[in-house]
Amino acid sequence: MNHPLTDVTRTLGGIAYGGDYNPEQWPREVWREDVRLMREAGVNLVTVGVFSWSRIQPRPGTYDWSLLDEVLDLLHAHGIAVDLATATAAPPPWFTRQHPDARPVTASGTRLAHGSRQVFCPSSPAYAEAADALVTALAARYGDHPALVVWHVHNEWGNHNALCYCDTSADAFRSWLRERYKNLDALNDVWGTDFWSQRYGDWEEIDPPRDTTAFRNPGQELDYHRFCSDALLTRHRAETTILRRIAPRVPITTNVMGTLEKKVDGYAFAAECDLVSVDHYLPAADPDGHIDLALNADLARGMARGRPWLLMEHSTSAVNWQPVNVAKQPGEMRRNSLAHLARGADGLMFFQWRQSRVGAEKWHSAMLPHAGTEGRVWKEAKALGAELAALREVTGSRVHGDVAMLFDWHTWWALELQARPSDQTRYLDAVRDWYEALWTLNITCDLVPPDADLTGYRAVVAPSLYLLSDHDADNLSRYVDQGGHLAVGCFSGVVDEYDRVHLGGNPGALREVLGLVADEYLPLRTQDHALLEDGTRVRQWVERVETRGCTPVLRFADTTDGGPAHGGPAVTRHSFGRGTAWYTATRLPVTALREVLRTLCAQAGAHPVVDAPPGLEAVRRTGEEHAYLFLINHTLDTAHVSVTGVGVAGAEITDGRVVVPPGDVVVVREDLTIAPA
Repeated sequence: MNHPLTDVTRTLGGIAYGGDYNPEQWPREVWREDVRLMREAGVNLVTVGVFSWSRIQPRPGTYDWSLLDEVLDLLHAHGIAVDLATATAAPPPWFTRQHPDARPVTASGTRLAHGSRQVFCPSSPAYAEAADALVTALAARYGDHPALVVWHVHNEWGNHNALCYCDTSADAFRSWLRERYKNLDALNDVWGTDFWSQRYGDWEEIDPPRDTTAFRNPGQELDYHRFCSDALLTRHRAETTILRRIAPRVPITTNVMGTLEKKVDGYAFAAECDLVSVDHYLPAADPDGHIDLALNADLARGMARGRPWLLMEHSTSAVNWQPVNVAKQPGEMRRNSLAHLARGADGLMFFQWRQSRVGAEKWHSAMLPHAGTEGRVWKEAKALGAELAALREVTGSRVHGDVAMLFDWHTWWALELQARPSDQTRYLDAVRDWYEALWTLNITCDLVPPDADLTGYRAVVAPSLYLLSDHDADNLSRYVDQGGHLAVGCFSGVVDEYDRVHLGGNPGALREVLGLVADEYLPLRTQDHALLEDGTRVRQWVERVETRGCTPVLRFADTTDGGPAHGGPAVTRHSFGRGTAWYTATRLPVTALREVLRTLCAQAGAHPVVDAPPGLEAVRRTGEEHAYLFLINHTLDTAHVSVTGVGVAGAEITDGRVVVPPGDVVVVREDLTIAPA
């Protein structure tokens, strides 16, 4: 059976290419120019209607379809398909005026005003009623429109309003808790409410974790994160239910945000979609932002369970919302786009098609910039469209990672609550360090949740698993016992899913598989460091480890420079069942971590994609008859790589070697039907 995105790309004739289209911002005569230029640039799919609620429904109960009717017909007449949004991400002014209590409230009690997007409480019954009515009308009007190939539910769920603390949210939170715990004794137990005299005797006594005099109850705050994510997920399910009832032929997606969005569980939303879509924007302050791009692309593939996925938004150049909005250099947009393609995307979309003249995002780049068709960005966007047409054969092929990296929103929430051993211990810092170590080794990994099926992976790495349920710990232990290779980062396995410490000694749920006990956690002050016996300096975190079957691979220096755990194990290895489990009792710098993971992967049989010089990214997509090797040069030097195959889209191979110029991308087709000698 075909995947829904494969069906879409077949309809489009190749890789999906386009952007967010907002014709309501422009006079009608511009629309004709838009479709002409879209065709010139190779655009075959645009997202329409994301922020059009006030145009579609100018007054309660009154719908005006004139703009969407004309625009969808115009796009279809020019061979451009539509990803139609439900428009529920930006309620119109009449809604917030009619329902002022539907506006979200901060933890300090401030009710936010209208004047931006996502100005609604996720638990508001008034919002639910208005949004459902809009989606119903939209689906009935356009469910059979020939331009429509994908439904775009909402937009970036929870980006601005995930955590609402109003009284309506408080009532919904209590209902959620009743469903989860059934009785107050169970809730009091897992939240530890006998601490600080918080024991609840009535459900109505429970409020959201609003601002208070001292530290909030961590179990309560963790559950509130879960509730808020679930409240938005309930709204997502409501919209998808309507769409599937009225227009079942059209697949459904929503644009989740990967590491850009901490407040909602991306796996949960991805599981409710027919095809997975993500947004990604480079962190401008990071000169190695292309590694963050790769991480998020691999996370998108993990959310899609290995199937093709759609890049719903990225930027042609600068964005408008970072402290300094750095423009992309010539060739960087192409390189970013093809890196997403290399890691499993079958569609590349931008925000947005035409750069806005007014509004908060007028300085956000677009495919068609303020300068029009004379600017560099337009010329690069047009050239990319032509190149994607030449690469259409890669659609449907998949990326298979040898390594699984465990990524978990619940751990992210729990680790960064108040009153932890160190507020310098941040979840994404650990994830990015471990990912960078694998990226520099050119070892492909899938980012998956801790309860994923791990049997097909040669190695599993867990950069940060502070929160780990017994069920998920059993999943890891079983994987190692059956012959797997596991590496775990410091301060992992510490608490259960309720943020209760696993008793009996740290690292709690992982003591047996790791063969050690962390006698004491010893976070370092910002200005301090500890020295390892090989001369490596480590910062932030140190653990005093007692071996219980494991073998030290690397120790802290046995001098005063070795820090508070001097002479003790810093990296350990433990044979468990038929497999091995490694542990790092400190936050290793990337260079040292790379060597640990190089050894682990070599022992596990997880090999680099190709033998390539540093800074050359290599990823392979595999289809039924061919594989496609993407070589992406992020350096200023020309790279030479030995390959077997033929060049695609102009790539040239001479004597079994391909040249990858600085900043360039080369694709090689490998024939899978030829048996190796």
